Amino acid sequence: MIVLSSLAILALSAVVMLLWNWLVPSLFNGPSISFGQALGLLVLSKILFSSLGRGRWGGGYLARKRAWKRRFEEKWNNMTPEEREKFKTNMKQHCSKWGWMSQPSPLEKS
Repeated sequence: MIVLSSLAILALSAVVMLLWNWLVPSLFNGPSISFGQALGLLVLSKILFSSLGRGRWGGGYLARKRAWKRRFEEKWNNMTPEEREKFKTNMKQHCSKWGWMSQPSPLEKS
């Protein structure tokens, strides 16, 4: 497993290096990079764009999104019809400022 992961990282670094050296110098007059620099870019992008220690790339975001949706559905199901109507009215007033509520919302179907 470690050998396979290492080979995948090395292959991905080679792809990053080849793509960078093909695109960046001709498009932006930027420098070419070495294999080590490409590997460094991969590590930097992992640090900047992923949730460290939370599984695969972006796994933290999806887990938070599911948790938010579950909490919202629980609150929605516990609302009375009057509270739901008040919530929908408030959302329409709030979101119509930016034109977000021009079409019926999924909440109106229930």
